[in-house]
Amino acid sequence: MHITPIKLQNQNALIDDYRNQEPNILEHFDYDPYSEETYQTRMQQLKQKQIDRDRLREVVETMNKRWDAPQQTYYNIERLKEENSVVVIGGQQAGLLTGPMYTINKIISIIQLARRQEAKLQVPVIPVFWIAGEDHDFDEINHVYVQKENVMTKHILNQNVADKPSVSTVEIDKAAAVQWVDELFEQLTETEHTRNVYRTIRDCLDRSSTYVDFFAQVVYQLFDEEGIVLVDSGAEELREIEREHFAALIDKQQEISSGVYTTLQQLNQKGYTVSLDTEPEETHLFYHKGNDRILLMRDSDGNWTGKQNEVTLTTNEMVETAHFHPGLLSNNVVTRPVMQELLFPTLAFIGGPGEVGYWSALKPAFHAVNMDMPPVVPRLSLTLVDRHIEKSMREYGISCEKAINRGSAASKTKWLASQSKAPLHEVASEVRRAIGDVHEPLRDIARETRSDLGELADKNLYYLNEHIEYLENRILKTIEENHKKQLHEFDLVHQHMHPYNGLQERIWNPVFWINVYGTDFIKKLVQEPCSFEDDHHAVYL
Repeated sequence: MHITPIKLQNQNALIDDYRNQEPNILEHFDYDPYSEETYQTRMQQLKQKQIDRDRLREVVETMNKRWDAPQQTYYNIERLKEENSVVVIGGQQAGLLTGPMYTINKIISIIQLARRQEAKLQVPVIPVFWIAGEDHDFDEINHVYVQKENVMTKHILNQNVADKPSVSTVEIDKAAAVQWVDELFEQLTETEHTRNVYRTIRDCLDRSSTYVDFFAQVVYQLFDEEGIVLVDSGAEELREIEREHFAALIDKQQEISSGVYTTLQQLNQKGYTVSLDTEPEETHLFYHKGNDRILLMRDSDGNWTGKQNEVTLTTNEMVETAHFHPGLLSNNVVTRPVMQELLFPTLAFIGGPGEVGYWSALKPAFHAVNMDMPPVVPRLSLTLVDRHIEKSMREYGISCEKAINRGSAASKTKWLASQSKAPLHEVASEVRRAIGDVHEPLRDIARETRSDLGELADKNLYYLNEHIEYLENRILKTIEENHKKQLHEFDLVHQHMHPYNGLQERIWNPVFWINVYGTDFIKKLVQEPCSFEDDHHAVYL
């Protein structure tokens, strides 16, 4: 395994400017994540922060016992009690078999940054992964992409989930899940690892009640020695220690909402695109009623209400709910980062490009509750390069950087054109032009004779050109048939390196590489140091 940095093209301007430390965007954050002094300063600031570490450790330990966490994880949970300990944290939805590769890349980023900062700061730095169990869009996590011939298709788990409950509460339909796993493995090429991988996944499924459980079980199979600590944001135990924090968010709601809305307008005026839509009256808190999560707004009377008037609460009733029934509340994309910061001594937050984008609007939310936003570090972005794909790229002269940024479609077209002794498209175009020139006097005579004959002559030329195009396509099809193997190799390069004309990590699931290389390749990847300052990395397996 070796790793090389890759420059990404056509990135979002915000993430480009952030990596380049442009003042225009850095002013929306409290720290420069690429400065070495940042983490020393941040650590000193965290010494003033009041956290109930014993209660936090107890809650995190309780939920991790449900997932049969490895010993190294319990060691790190115990270190949460130490007054000088800090965390590097990031999170993602509870995708099936971890979801796309970017989830694995984010976990690796958290582990690597925690290790580096622990070595530099000489204090316990604990890697924490925040499972977004309070999210409610099951359709976002109920599938993986599978390679079928020349396309990537969704392999969907067919479980009906009524209403929109939090994923933490969705019980697994075991029959449907087992069928989904079995059908997935039927589509994999059998290797020396297949049987063990299948058995491990089935064991994880058997030990799980919810999809958050299943996610956690799989992650701990892949990262059993690294000490990563998983936390379910939707867990009841966590709600119990969030009471006073919900009360603080309720108290500062107007300041949070107006501050974030104003900052979004400023970012838009600067030309930055942020994937966050909000209005001044949004409270950025959800209220749970039955299986529904209701996003609360403030009405003209100052009450907290659903958009469809599903529920109406006064501010006093909201505060009482926070203190006595915190399980009825949950955070949205704006308040979740603040809640995270209220719970943990955060040395740094690891986020994807989209997260860095919307965090740029959140500085007022943190300041509203008298906290600085933690350093926001863009996660490592990786493309795995299979040996067979590397061989094909080398054979057809496709650079790794080109394959990641643009795929192989253009190279395929150019190569195919070169396989004809004469340039087919150019010759066909020349024939059409020549026929048009030769045919023109005949069209002129037809028009002069009678108008309808002029129309007939135009139609005649149209049919002649159609026949040329038909012959051109038949020749092209025959050339394609003669080079079917090579064209398939171009398609495979595109699927692996630039699927759906985007990054591999957003489509491919790790199970496909684990099936070929076993889980050891992830353990090796964790140990390979990568620079957080580079856009992207190609990992040659």
